[in-house]
Amino acid sequence: MVHARGIVGAILLTGLLTFCAAATSVHAADGDTLARVKARSALRCGVSEGIAGFSAQDGSGRWSGIDVDFCRAVAAATLGDAGRVVFVPLTAAARFPALKTGTIDLLARDTTWTLLREGALKVLFAGILFYDGQAFMVPSKGGPQKVAGLRNATVCVQKGTDSEDHLLAYSAANRLNIKPLVLNSATEAGDAFFARRCSAYTADASELAAASLRAPAGQQAYAILPERISKEPLGPVVRSDDASWLILVRWVLFTLVSAEEIGVTRENLQARMHEPAVERALIPADDVSSTIGVDAGWTLRALQSVGNYGEIFDRNLGPSSALGFERGLNRLWTQGGLMYAPPMR
Repeated sequence: MVHARGIVGAILLTGLLTFCAAATSVHAADGDTLARVKARSALRCGVSEGIAGFSAQDGSGRWSGIDVDFCRAVAAATLGDAGRVVFVPLTAAARFPALKTGTIDLLARDTTWTLLREGALKVLFAGILFYDGQAFMVPSKGGPQKVAGLRNATVCVQKGTDSEDHLLAYSAANRLNIKPLVLNSATEAGDAFFARRCSAYTADASELAAASLRAPAGQQAYAILPERISKEPLGPVVRSDDASWLILVRWVLFTLVSAEEIGVTRENLQARMHEPAVERALIPADDVSSTIGVDAGWTLRALQSVGNYGEIFDRNLGPSSALGFERGLNRLWTQGGLMYAPPMR
């Protein structure tokens, strides 16, 4: 979704002092992330400022979403309590600096996995939580049926995102002469589109669907065109200086996927946990757990807290949720999708 372009550009343009200050903080944050999480008895998890289905607060201040549930699973695995999460809402531009300086322990903010980010920003992605792609939202009535219908149109897009880059590249490659209207935030981009300052709004399809929920004219007044102009594998991110933390976060994600593969849910976990197939797929040997700093049972705690991957998807993004997404590429590999977990043993 939003990427390093804006951050790297800002560093280069606003001066080395900002970078050096951040680098100093990074060194202070190097090392054992898990030890710091345990010392404060809380996981600090960076999330969005409000994207429905991924990370958003309700009227009472309670967070929900697929990224939020993943943070809770990591807290349950490491601290034994899914409630021991401090959610830190971050703008797109602030998220990687917050991770690198140790302000947060984990970034779970609908973030696209790219080589640029891992190479230039010295962060590592723990896996893919949601497969997405960039799309275009248009008015249902009178809007184009295909992206080609946006020739010479003004399109709203968020500043400093790979959506902005993809829009320019796609327009040039297809000679569409699209005129970007660049806004500082996703909220501003959506508001400009709803106010008819542009003919379309482009972002990840999931973000467009979330934006449509707050449309003044109602969700049905807008349609997301079927084309996708990019690949957007979204996943959790950690700093590159802590291999044990990366392994732990990565295998929390794999545990959620593996549990769905063998039909283990939050409801039936206790009844099935001693089955040989379940032990083999979901319970690592004690000595393996100790090498990454956690006690036995961490995978089971993660599952008990939020359920398997399918349960998390259905609750936050699936047909019964406000967004109503089909699983699509996010189905298990055995069902024609891309979700796949390596074996634990």
